[in-house]
Amino acid sequence: MSDEPLLTGRAALVTGASRGIGRSAVEALANVGARVWCVSRNADALRELVADVGGEALVADLTDDASTWDALDGMMDAIGGAPDIVVNAAGVFGLASVATETVAAFDAALAVNLRAPFLVNRVVLPAMLERGSGLIVNIGSVAGRRAFADNAAYSASKFGLRGYHGVLLEELKGTGVRATLLEPSATDTPLWDPMDPDSNPSLPARAQMLAPADVAAAVVFLATRPDTVRIPLLQIERA
Repeated sequence: MSDEPLLTGRAALVTGASRGIGRSAVEALANVGARVWCVSRNADALRELVADVGGEALVADLTDDASTWDALDGMMDAIGGAPDIVVNAAGVFGLASVATETVAAFDAALAVNLRAPFLVNRVVLPAMLERGSGLIVNIGSVAGRRAFADNAAYSASKFGLRGYHGVLLEELKGTGVRATLLEPSATDTPLWDPMDPDSNPSLPARAQMLAPADVAAAVVFLATRPDTVRIPLLQIERA
C-alpha cells in the first residue's frame, strides 16, 4: 500500500478560500496531497494562505465575469486542463425579513451564492466532460432546504443553488463527472460576526454550530471516494 497522501497529483480549485469553510477546505485538501488553487478577492489573505499551506493564489472577484474567467483560464493553462476537484465555497450571508431586505443585498446573495458557482462550473465543466472525470462540490446550506425567518435573500440563493444542482446532476449522468451538493447546518464562520449570534436567542449559539473544519472534512471525504461512487447530496449537522 502506498504511503502517499490520498490526493497526491490531484488539482483542486476552492472559491472563497480566504476564510471560513473555503479556507478550511483548502487546508484539508492540501493536507491530503492536493495542489490547491485558491480563489478570493482578498490578495493579502491569499498570500498568507498559500504561504502557510502551499498551493496557488487566484485573485478574482466572482461577481466580475471577466476577472473570474481570466483567472480560471490561467489556472487551466497551468494545469493543462480542468482541475480534478472544484469546491464552490464562496458565500455571503445576512439577516433581514422579506419586508426589510434591500434590493442590493438580495442581488449580492444571488450573485455570490448562486451565480458564482454557475460561472465557475461553466468555465471548467466543458474540459471535465471532455476528459470524462472530475468532482464538483457545491456548498449549499440547511437554508436551501428549510425556510427560516429573516433569511429572505440567503434562502432564495441557496434554494436556487439546490435547483441548479439538480439539473447539473441530470446532465452529468454517464459522463464520468460527479457532483455533490453539500448542505451543512449553521457553521461558525466570520459571516456570523456582524450578527453576534451568542447575544441573540433566536439564533443558534456558536457553540452549537459546526466548525468549518467539520465541513472541510466532508469535502475531503467526497474527494477521496472512488471515481465509481456518486454522492449527489450530503447533509451534515452537529451531533
